Amino acid sequence: MALARSRREAGINYWPGFVDALSTLLLGIIFLLTVFAVVQFYLSQEVTGKDTALSRLNIQIAQLTDMLSLEKSGKASLEDTIAQLRASLSGVEGERDRIKGMYEGLSGGASTAQNQISALNTQVETEKRVSARALAQVELLNQQIAALRRQLSALESALDTGEKRDKDAQARIADLGQRLNIALAQRVQELSRYRSEFFGRLAAILSDRPDIRVVGDRFVFQSEVFFDSGSAVVRPEGLAELDKLAGALMELEKQIPKEIAWVLRIDGHTDVRPIVTAQYPSNWALSSARAISVVQYLIARGISPQRLVAAGFGEFQPLDNERTEEAYRRNRRIELKLTER
Repeated sequence: MALARSRREAGINYWPGFVDALSTLLLGIIFLLTVFAVVQFYLSQEVTGKDTALSRLNIQIAQLTDMLSLEKSGKASLEDTIAQLRASLSGVEGERDRIKGMYEGLSGGASTAQNQISALNTQVETEKRVSARALAQVELLNQQIAALRRQLSALESALDTGEKRDKDAQARIADLGQRLNIALAQRVQELSRYRSEFFGRLAAILSDRPDIRVVGDRFVFQSEVFFDSGSAVVRPEGLAELDKLAGALMELEKQIPKEIAWVLRIDGHTDVRPIVTAQYPSNWALSSARAISVVQYLIARGISPQRLVAAGFGEFQPLDNERTEEAYRRNRRIELKLTER
């Protein structure tokens, strides 16, 4: 009976590979959405900054438009004043001419007429000076209006440029998202292919061990393969299994392109029963020490440290929640997971 069960467990099961592909696709999609959200955030920050600049330009344009309206109103008022002064000047000159005629016709009133003429001449000169000042003010207002129009034109040009840059940024966002989707899909497919090959090679190498199996996207070793109870020192029998693992991993490391950021994560797990010793004060400490022992041995066998991760989970990720010896044995395990860094 035990021999038949061992053979069934040692057979190649294609379902885990299918689960592996689905989980890898899910991870890739989650990673893609995360990166795309980050890119969207930074680009939206850039677009928001441009919208703020455009709002400031619109406010300046409104202010300049108000100033232009006020200057136009002032110019119209001065022109009305000039017209009134000219009309008054014409009236004074007419009066002067009339008095001159009277002066020429009346010799007896010459002195009085001369005084009146002098007063009128003075008034005419005063009116001329006032008219000249008004004309100078009108000219100054014309110059200010021209400058305001130039500023308004420059602001409108800057506004058009900002709107064009905003459209270009939106186009770049769409293009970047599309290229990012393609690149991430390619990376996910490549890593999925290498993971399937690696697990397939491990399954073939370790097919004679019923205490080694595939669970989802992980390769699971029972802790008894490598360690004695309550210990994180690799047993001599476990070293042989780690040598097989190191050989397969070294072949995989040569095959995967360098641009793919992959790691092999070694996870240590214990059962729910607590351990309290001077060397291992908790299940956290024991599970972490076992994962680190495996990593250190693989490094000693030539595996790059940059491709290895050690993690301890204690008793908090059980495969079986029952309180039986069989459940305890299943939960004491070392898991391997090939994943992205």
